[in-house]
Amino acid sequence: MKTLKDIKFIAIAGAGTMGAGIAQICAAAGYTTILYDINEGAIQNGLAIITKNLDGAVDRGKMTQDQKSNILSGIKTTTDPEEVKADLIIEAVLEKLDVKKQLFATLAAVNGPDTILATNTSSIPVTQIAYGIPSPERVVGMHFFNPPHIMKLVEVVSGASTNEGIAYTIKELAEKLGKTAVMAKDSPGFIVNRVARHYYVEALKILEENVTDLETIDELMELSGFKMGPFKLMDLIGVDTNFEVTSSIYNQFQQDGKFRPSRIQKQKVDAGFHGKKTGKGFYNYQ
Repeated sequence: MKTLKDIKFIAIAGAGTMGAGIAQICAAAGYTTILYDINEGAIQNGLAIITKNLDGAVDRGKMTQDQKSNILSGIKTTTDPEEVKADLIIEAVLEKLDVKKQLFATLAAVNGPDTILATNTSSIPVTQIAYGIPSPERVVGMHFFNPPHIMKLVEVVSGASTNEGIAYTIKELAEKLGKTAVMAKDSPGFIVNRVARHYYVEALKILEENVTDLETIDELMELSGFKMGPFKLMDLIGVDTNFEVTSSIYNQFQQDGKFRPSRIQKQKVDAGFHGKKTGKGFYNYQ
């Protein structure tokens, strides 16, 4: 079983916003980092996200140009799964069970049985992802929050098969990356997404019932002490991602009405209005 000192090489599977941010913080912590995606365009976009993040840190005086260069040089990229060999693999792909399972099955075939497989899932049970994967005890949840290079929290989630020692190794790693890590059991939404779900669901219900407009809802919540209103936050997270998480939790709770996904949010997803990343969501960013 790998301990923290055994982890030298970290691979990130998925070069979207989350994967890019996770790769950035791993490289910043001195780890040799592989950023993998099947799409070269996604990799280039991920590197652009990282560069933009680092440029912002340099502009604010939080980082030097040399530090920025060192971080970028510490990130290797590939579209070939045969080259994704590491002590730890963190997946940050689509929030779909079959996609995550296929990815881990593919990467398990080119890595040893002691390579830790960590999933950044925000709602899918870790137990389901681990089922059928060789050595399922090394599959663990490592749930970062968006944007991962800024947000301090990481949920470390143990599935039914997860080895306790591996879970604590991931907790130690998260802390080495500068995060606050909390241990969680495998349950719908884990901790944060279960607690926060109604921040979004109830706001959407108010909008559906025409009680007031979304701008007023956001303003009221921010005046109440929240840093971001629910609609601004959904746009930042990704309207599509947020909808997928709500749908997943809704189904895991046997369609309990209090978790019902919103038809307004579904329409945004269908239209491709996924928030800041597409230039339009509940608000227009174009």
